Amino acid sequence: MTTRRAMPPDFSGLVIAAHGRHYRVMLPDGSELQCFTRGKKSEAVCGDQVEVHKQGAEGGVIEAIAPRRTLFYRSNAIRQKRIAANVDQVLLVVAVTPTFSGELLARCRIATRQQGMDCLILLNKCDLAEGLPAARKRLRDVLGEDGEILEISALNVVQTVKTLIPRLQNKVSLLVGQSGMGKSTLINALVPEAEAATGTLSRALDSGRHTTTAARLYFLAAGTGTLAERRAGGCLIDSPGLQVFGLAHLEPAELEAAFMEFQPFLGQCRFRDCRHENEPDCALRSAVEAGKISAQRFAQYRAIRAEMTR
Repeated sequence: MTTRRAMPPDFSGLVIAAHGRHYRVMLPDGSELQCFTRGKKSEAVCGDQVEVHKQGAEGGVIEAIAPRRTLFYRSNAIRQKRIAANVDQVLLVVAVTPTFSGELLARCRIATRQQGMDCLILLNKCDLAEGLPAARKRLRDVLGEDGEILEISALNVVQTVKTLIPRLQNKVSLLVGQSGMGKSTLINALVPEAEAATGTLSRALDSGRHTTTAARLYFLAAGTGTLAERRAGGCLIDSPGLQVFGLAHLEPAELEAAFMEFQPFLGQCRFRDCRHENEPDCALRSAVEAGKISAQRFAQYRAIRAEMTR
């Protein structure tokens, strides 16, 4: 975001909710401002550290965005959709039922690798024992050995909190998943005050209580305090349910590197610019034929690579 300022900003704050050009920003003292960006572009996202000028009692203008450590986003040939910034780890939420999209899961996992973010797969609704073996198998078919899996049931609040809170403390974590995977139940288990906070933010952003278009950041530490005090206990960002996840922004080498099991074979093809399609002496295709790379995982790679060249 390119900005020109005539004077220093009044505050530096954290974007805790984003809806179109409207943002909720928490200031260092723990108070909040409803902010907007100048012009038509709205490049700030949940998790951004921003500089704002206060306007009136409760409003402000975002003047600049601090450089990001990480950015979780998707893209197609036309545009990017930014989801959250400065994330340490992504929690990919799937469930025993309804059946999750293996393609969507694989693409999200690739996005985390490309940005150097940690990733944890949460298999939710594990109390539905009858479907659990099939869900476990589907996960491994989709991911191979790439990714740690935690089995949880968000309805079992005590056990869920006991399992996850140690993994979330002192980090900025992002919840990602399709609709119906139980993300909302999970948020409410981890952040008991989330429902009230959601209502407050929705009214502030004029976006409707059950909107699915806005990301929101919650603090795991209950109560109030300065921004630094609240961040110390960890932050959890809830994102809208995903149905598609384009990776048009990746370079071919980045895509190859995102498949962990490809690593031993990269650079061994006869041709340096091998596309791993019909070229002779392709090391990846040979590895698939030898059973060293799963055919399903290679098909995922080929589908995404084809999409990138359209």
